[in-house]
Order: sequence, then structure tokens, then C-alpha cells
Amino acid sequence: MKALLFERNLPRFAASRLLSTIGSGRGAAVGPLRLTDVDTPIPPDLDWHVLRPTLSGICGSDLATIDGRTSRYFEDIVSFPFVPGHEVVGVLDGGGEDHAGTPLPPGSRAVVEPVLGCRPRSIVPECPDCAAGDHGLCGNTAFGTLPPGLQTGFCQGTGGGWSTAGLVAHRSQIHAVPPGMTDEAAVMIEPTACAVHAVLSAPIQAGDTVAVIGAGTLGLAAVAALHHLVAPETPCTLLVGARYDHQRRLAGDLGADVVVPADHLARAVRRHTGSLSLGGRLTGGADVVFDCVGSAASLDQSLSMVRPRGTVVLMGMPGRLKVDLAVLWHREIRLVGAYAYGHEPAGSPPEQGGPRARRPEGTTHGIRTFDLAIDLVERADLGRLVSAAYPLDRFEEALAHAGAAGRRGAVKVTFDLRSRKGQP
Repeated sequence: MKALLFERNLPRFAASRLLSTIGSGRGAAVGPLRLTDVDTPIPPDLDWHVLRPTLSGICGSDLATIDGRTSRYFEDIVSFPFVPGHEVVGVLDGGGEDHAGTPLPPGSRAVVEPVLGCRPRSIVPECPDCAAGDHGLCGNTAFGTLPPGLQTGFCQGTGGGWSTAGLVAHRSQIHAVPPGMTDEAAVMIEPTACAVHAVLSAPIQAGDTVAVIGAGTLGLAAVAALHHLVAPETPCTLLVGARYDHQRRLAGDLGADVVVPADHLARAVRRHTGSLSLGGRLTGGADVVFDCVGSAASLDQSLSMVRPRGTVVLMGMPGRLKVDLAVLWHREIRLVGAYAYGHEPAGSPPEQGGPRARRPEGTTHGIRTFDLAIDLVERADLGRLVSAAYPLDRFEEALAHAGAAGRRGAVKVTFDLRSRKGQP
């Protein structure tokens, strides 16, 4: 069976980094990613099941890896060689159980919650974060019965979604796909869960001005989460800066109040808040800014348009950034990260929408982020963000398309592992 395998090869890694300066994703042509034959991973024990991917997304973190631009922070929590792909919907050919212990018959479709915390690693007792339901904060991602790997798709022992051979997932990672949901909608659940977690972690109050920088997959999912999960109970004004016409149209459709070109966002915030501009920075500004890009330029823009004692939520995965933090110090700005998902605290999201968004009786962890994300994908029709699907043997085209998604009028680019060929 075929898979895309990412190996530790420093000369190819350097070549990929160099070629990526022409365009993100272009480094796949010379980098350490290759299409090869692999065996299906063997489940470590009876709590693990084989999932055959049908559709797998290409994420910004995947592109950063292919481009050779990831932070060295990740070196000790990744194991080589690994099969990428953590935004995965697939089929449990042999059946299995989901995270709640519900039996799933053979042929059931499921998505993977890719974080490899204590339970998949057979670590007992669980670390305090996993025990509290905050699996994304697990400190044991290099320990236990698995090789190092913060997520499925970055771990040698689990396989990943960019494969026809399949991957293995612990039952705590498995979520059944609702009947009638398309594969295109299901593949959006994982990135939507990231957005849900970030939005629900932000200190948004009624009447606040909220700004979103970036309108790719993560930014548009954040707009949907703000509109459906926050605004009904905590009315706020949502301003979005989007670089391309199709992004601006989608941001408006998904619930943004004001949508402007990316370089006009500070001006829109200034007008809405009645702020002045001084040295390229606002004297007031937005109460909360979501940075869905993660670059030095986007972080600098975020800090320039947030009010004193406001909050910047860093959603896009950064690397090493050179940013002047004097404004953060002087204006007492809170800069917080938002990674992955787990359970959202009791009382944080409104309990509306489908049944998965309602908190189970007796739970101590609140609502599982993936359950909220599944409902949000259905309610906001986020499957429409999937713009293209490629077979594995056209991976160089797929990654170049994903790296230039905005410029080419796309949002989410995927690999199609179904019997029919994906058409870009």
C-alpha cells in the first residue's frame, strides 16, 4: 500500500527550505517526503483500531514541516520516519469502539482526534493535564509505549492520514462521523476543533470588539465559532481582515460583521473603536485579536491593534519570530497561545445546536471540543471550505496548491484516498 513518508534527511531538508522561498509547498519536489510502499501499522493492543483514510487534509503545520520551517522546539516530540496527515476521516474496516466506549460496526466512518496523550501511551496514572481533560497540554508526548510524537501524523508508530495503508488510533481518539455527513465536512472537524478551543479560551465580554487576522481554514473556522458559539450569548462585533476576495465572501457568509482587505483591518478597528493612530499603532483598539497566521508580521499587526490590557490569541503555529514586544510590556497586553483541543470548561460554551454539544450528565470535564466541532461543521456548512482533492501520486501538485491556496481561490486542499481519483 502507498503512503507519503517523511524521513530525517538534513540535505533534503535544507533543499526543501531553500525551494520553499519560491512558494510554500514547493519544497516537496526536493525534500525528504517520498511516495513509497508501507505496511499497515499493527495495533499495539485491543484498545487500538485500524482506520483506512478516505480523505486527509493538508494543514499549515504540515506545510511548515515540508518547507523545513518548523521550530526546533518540536525535534524531541517527533519520531522519524513518519507518515504525515492528522486531519483524517476514514473507515474502520474491522469496526471498533469510539472514545465513549460505544461499539462501532465494521465499515463505520470515523475521524481521529490526533493528540497522543497519556491514554494512547498507556501511561498510568495520567498526567494532571490529561486527567483534567486537557489532552493537548500532555507533557508525556515523548514517553510511554509509543515513539515520540505530539500527534498522529508526526509519530513513527501510528501512521498518518497521507496513506492508503491505514493508520492505527486508540479508541480514546476515535469519533464517529454522523450519518449523512460528507467526507468533505468530516475532514474539517479537526481544524474546526482547534478554532473552537481558541475561541472558547478567549476572555470575550458582551459588547467587545473582536478582530481576526487571516481568513484561511483556521481563520474562517474561528469566524464560524465566534458567530455560533459566542455571539448568541455574548454579543460582540467581529471584524475580519482577509487578503483575497473569496476569503472575504466566506467570512461574511460565516458571520463576520465587518470584512475588509487584510491591510485595512487596523483602520476598520480604529473607526469602530474611536481610537487614534500613533506611530502605526492604535491608542485604543480591539478587546481581543485572533492571530490565525502566526508570522512576525501578523503578530506585530495584532499587537498594534489590540487595546491596553487586551488579549492576543495566537492560533497560527509560529516558529522563531523577531517581534518588538515593547508595546506588549508598555500596554500590559496578554499574549496567549491556543493549541489543539480536549474538553471545554463547564459553562464556557452555550449549550445549543445538536445533541453532541450538550454536556453529558455527571461529567467533570465539560464538553469535548470535538463534539462541539462536529456540530459546528454541520451548522455552518464548513465542508464547503474543501476546495480540492488530489490522489497521493500527485502530492507535489497538492502541496504546491495548498501552499498557494489563497492566491488560487482555495481554502482547504486534501488528499483523496477513495477509489475514485480526486480532481483538483
